Amino acid sequence: MPLQQVLEDAYVAGWRAARSGAVRTGLLAWLEARGGHVAGHVRSLFAIHDVADRVDLDLAWWTYDAVAAVDEHLAARGGEARVFEYGAGASTAWLARRSGSVTSVEHDAGFAEFLAPLLTAYPNTTLRLVPAAPSQRPAVGSRRRGHAGLDFSDYVTAIDAVEGEFDLVVVDGRARVACVRAALPRLAPDGVVLLDNADRDEYATVVGDPSLQVRVLRGATPCLPYPTSTALLRPR
Repeated sequence: MPLQQVLEDAYVAGWRAARSGAVRTGLLAWLEARGGHVAGHVRSLFAIHDVADRVDLDLAWWTYDAVAAVDEHLAARGGEARVFEYGAGASTAWLARRSGSVTSVEHDAGFAEFLAPLLTAYPNTTLRLVPAAPSQRPAVGSRRRGHAGLDFSDYVTAIDAVEGEFDLVVVDGRARVACVRAALPRLAPDGVVLLDNADRDEYATVVGDPSLQVRVLRGATPCLPYPTSTALLRPR
């Protein structure tokens, strides 16, 4: 197993182990009652890879600056924004609270089954399972560990099954470069594509595309002790 994966697994396991103590001592309740950015961020660290907890905390897993920018973007549409999302999660509920409709596609059947009950409180949300197809020569692959030999073509083109334009398309799942390319023609006037983890090398062709307006928002991120980057993209 790569060292990075070992460190990530240890980080998640450590915070999950600490959570029981934080509940027992009342630390979690104290952080929630205290409020504010610092207390809120510390509280979020206990929610690492805990979707149900992040739904309760109303957290989208992008940089805080990106969350604020998207919140403002959606608010300007009076709660009627149309959203499409590649990669479901706590952000699906966060978006549903602020939008008119959210269509989210997820490739992982087990995760979709787990998430579905958490989204029943949001009737404006549609969760679609679109798994990858086994293929010896994937037309659209993913560099994610364990995804070799899988074709994400149907996942990428799932946006074509939904009519109309979108005020926001969130790209936070698999095959992200291909998803961005599929999303851009579907934007409403002044619509935006959100690409998470935009500092990864494999997304450089999108972030550096001169045909796009790119706003990279780097900074603190819920659940993490280090900064990450989220980009907002628009056609020029």
